[in-house]
Amino acid sequence: MTELSKTATGETATAKAPSAFLEVRDLKVHFPTDDGIVKSVDGLSFSVEKGKTLAIVGESGSGKSVTSLAVMGLHRLGARGKNVRMSGEIWLNGKELVGASPDEVRKLRGREMAMIFQDPLSAMHPYYKVGDQIVEAYRVHHKVGKKEARKRAIEMLDRVGIPEPAKRVDGYPHEFSGGMRQRAMIAMALVNNPELLIADEPTTALDVTVQAQILDLIRDLQKEFGSAVIMITHDLGVVAEIADDVLVMYGGRCVERGAAAEVFEKPQHPYTWGLLGSMPRIDRETSERLIPVKGQPPSLINIPSGCAFHPRCPYADIPAENVSRTVRPELELVGAGHWSACHLSAEDRERIWTEEIAPKL
Repeated sequence: MTELSKTATGETATAKAPSAFLEVRDLKVHFPTDDGIVKSVDGLSFSVEKGKTLAIVGESGSGKSVTSLAVMGLHRLGARGKNVRMSGEIWLNGKELVGASPDEVRKLRGREMAMIFQDPLSAMHPYYKVGDQIVEAYRVHHKVGKKEARKRAIEMLDRVGIPEPAKRVDGYPHEFSGGMRQRAMIAMALVNNPELLIADEPTTALDVTVQAQILDLIRDLQKEFGSAVIMITHDLGVVAEIADDVLVMYGGRCVERGAAAEVFEKPQHPYTWGLLGSMPRIDRETSERLIPVKGQPPSLINIPSGCAFHPRCPYADIPAENVSRTVRPELELVGAGHWSACHLSAEDRERIWTEEIAPKL
């Protein structure tokens, strides 16, 4: 991942041409409500190269899915889209999407970028056959007849591992198991060979065996198509399995990001420590109980002042002058390609990680 340049005021510079296939700069997605403005995403920047996988992790309500929908240009659809406030930049293969018209984004959706939704049963139309929905997704971007499109649909169902694809192509979503529906959703997302694939919690509600099969499938198809992949998840086990880079979100902002190996081996933010401490390990014996992150995720209408994590952080009182409660930390370089937004000094982070956190993991 490439750190984006900052202006003197801390804003992301917009003059620099995008260097990555997907580059998000200072993205903000706010939703005005009767209770106040929901700041679902509040100044997020990241990039993804083709052939690489970025995992965006965090608890429910941290802004992960809102980010993915913003990249896909789906927030402006329907009644909800009338009130959404989006700013910043989203560059996809040299095209800026935030300022693009809905028609321009629609032409890219499905062909250059596609999404695997969390719940395929609700994402797929229950009244139409699975094959017909894949055929429609294909014909939107290709001037082909129904017969050729149906052949392509059968080919994709076979490629994602659905048995008897020529027969199952005429099945309805409710006639598929959870794992098979997810495979069908992947087939629909990949039918046009998109260069960016966003997977939003693709293994939720699936048993562990099917989860492993779905992750292997995404990884194999990525190698075949050379796609950039964004994996939205709260499961760090999934991250360890598939991700090249990790972005940790909290309260609509990035609190840590870097190469997956670096973030797992030497995390630099207390929230990341908490996520790791609450993850079960099966690679070695441990007598320690899992340690949950205390407290509740913040309200995105009333985000705490200073560091948004400070009400839940056991180390918020270490920095002097109450700075954790009054000053919002910015992302700072803490290692090679590794960034963290925390008021703790490098010495304190090293001491806490070495003496308190790492021995328990």
